This record gives sequence, C-alpha cells and structure tokens, in this order.
Amino acid sequence: MPRKSSNTGETGEVAASHAIGTVARRTGIKVPTIRYYESIGLLREPVRTEAGRRVYDDAAVSRLKFIRHARELGFEIEQIRRLLELAGEPQGSCAEIDKIAKAHLADIDSRIARLKALRVEMQHMISECAHGKVCECRILEVLSNHSYCQHDKH
Repeated sequence: MPRKSSNTGETGEVAASHAIGTVARRTGIKVPTIRYYESIGLLREPVRTEAGRRVYDDAAVSRLKFIRHARELGFEIEQIRRLLELAGEPQGSCAEIDKIAKAHLADIDSRIARLKALRVEMQHMISECAHGKVCECRILEVLSNHSYCQHDKH
C-alpha cells in the first residue's frame, strides 16, 4: 500500500500502517465510529494514500483501544478527551485523572442506586398483579398513575 511521506516516524522510518477496516477489526470499533471520532477531534486525521484511503499507525490503534475501553467503562466523550490530553503529559500529576475517575464512580453508584429502586418498584408492581383480566391489571394501573408507586423518582 503506497504511503505519503508524512507517515514516517521521528527516525525517518515508515511507521506501521493499517487500513481503516483492519483498524476496525483490531479495535472492535466500527468504521463509521472511527470516522466520527476523527470528526470530533478525538482521533487525529490519518494520513491518506495517493488513492485517498485512510492509513493509521500503531499509535492511532492504541488510542482507539483506549477510547473503546473507556467507553465500555462508561466514560463520556469529553471525559475521554481530557484523559487523553492528560495521558499526553506523562510527567504531569495524575490528580485530575483521579478526580475524573472518582466522579465517574460516583455517577455509577448513583445509577446503581436508581436501578435498585427501579427493581424494587418493578417487583412490587409485578407481585400485586393478580394475573386476571387486562381491565384489572395492577401493572397497567401503576404505569397509568405514578402515585401508586412506592418511590417518587426512578
């Protein structure tokens, strides 16, 4: 695959290059998502071949793997953007990284608490269902009138 000279490393060696389909397979990220990450600046625009095809180096593949893992853990795009910026400062303090991770954990704990309350509400609603006729269905009744719920928020 022909490469433009801007795909060389600091030593002048040609960096490893991968087509977008290969990168998608190696990272588990779909091609449109890779393009999206480029469009929002989360991933640098890759060099292109003479034919206009995107060519990614190993650093881009590693960055995409980082992004995918962070997304799997539930981090938002802007959090990931900041984490990547901070990762680019290897001698800097990791205090802000710790702060971002702790805030994310607090958000997870909050969501878990809401899900537990939702589970209790659903169990209560289902347990009160007499399995009779639709016109007597407690589930539909509770869904129609929030005041029958055990919790105000869920």
